[in-house]
Amino acid sequence: MTRIYIVRHAEAEGNLYRRIHGWYDSQITENGKRQIAALEHRFQSIPVDAVYASDLRRTQITARAAARPRGLEVHIEPGLREIGMGVYEDRTFGDLHFHFPEEQKRFVTCSPDWAPEGGETFTQVGTRVTDAVFRIARAHPDQTVAVFTHGTAIRCLQSALRNKHPSQTPELGHCENTGVTCLEFEGDQVRILFENDASHLPEEIATVARQRRAMERGAPLLAAWFRPLDMDREAQIYYEARKDAWQDIHGSMADFDGPGFLAEAREQWLIDRRAVECVMAGDRVIGVLQLATDRFAAEKVGYVPLVYLQPEYRRRGIGVQLIGQAVCTYRALGRERLRLRCAPDNLLAQRFYKRYGFVRTGPAPGARVPLDLLEKSI
Repeated sequence: MTRIYIVRHAEAEGNLYRRIHGWYDSQITENGKRQIAALEHRFQSIPVDAVYASDLRRTQITARAAARPRGLEVHIEPGLREIGMGVYEDRTFGDLHFHFPEEQKRFVTCSPDWAPEGGETFTQVGTRVTDAVFRIARAHPDQTVAVFTHGTAIRCLQSALRNKHPSQTPELGHCENTGVTCLEFEGDQVRILFENDASHLPEEIATVARQRRAMERGAPLLAAWFRPLDMDREAQIYYEARKDAWQDIHGSMADFDGPGFLAEAREQWLIDRRAVECVMAGDRVIGVLQLATDRFAAEKVGYVPLVYLQPEYRRRGIGVQLIGQAVCTYRALGRERLRLRCAPDNLLAQRFYKRYGFVRTGPAPGARVPLDLLEKSI
């Protein structure tokens, strides 16, 4: 008898930033690292003879929870990769929902009509992942193997093992990040011992459980999308965002240089239309994200002059999506760190940035008022 533990990767950027990451090779989040530590503790008492992961970074990092304590190699199996999202890769959930509602519905319902350009169907994923798991089982007779893969891949596997139609897959629910499913193989026969167990995770670090609690409280996480702000026609949107942010941080409008901020934003916008973006919830502008893609390129740093949300949209899981937009934009430009400035006495913002991996590197030079310089690796 061969026993295989199927494990979903720890929380990754797509889960946190609310972005579509199938084959996009995203990083594990700070919270995901805590989940991996909890998973490693769970596996302390489980004998493991071999460890496999997909060819994406988020599974390979998670797989260390089982491999590292035993000195085992992580074997790479491309068949365990997540569903390919094709033309929708690295777009926000909000973008898909607003611009392609029918496609979003097809994906959520696991419709057989889901077939994005350059991507995969649910049937293709189920066949691919099932074949990979059976290959692994045959390669390890009478052994115990830990296999690290992805959320939709796991659902498709579970559905295929039950001979369900892809459209019945949503009935199986969602696996928590680092959730564990256990299978036993006898030849070509497989038995499901348990599924999607995340009892090793404290409640405060469980990703899916946190999202479910938010929905139960009537405050589901909103998925934003982003569009360029036209500094010829919409400069007032930017100006009001800058003004509100200044008042909120400093408590007065003293030293506020509105024309200077506008001139700086327009200069950056003329260089790169991605430099100033509207944060959108449906068809409503709810914030502004400003980048400066021409600055600090030699240092491989992406600089973010402004992260702003209207007050009623704060503390609803949207702010981190602005960080995600900046990360994905700058990563595509070859940047390795993200840099921004924050008032030292803005304790809410300081805690927010610390939570998502920013550290203080010193005072910000040339600032109109005292500011800290914060950075994080991307």
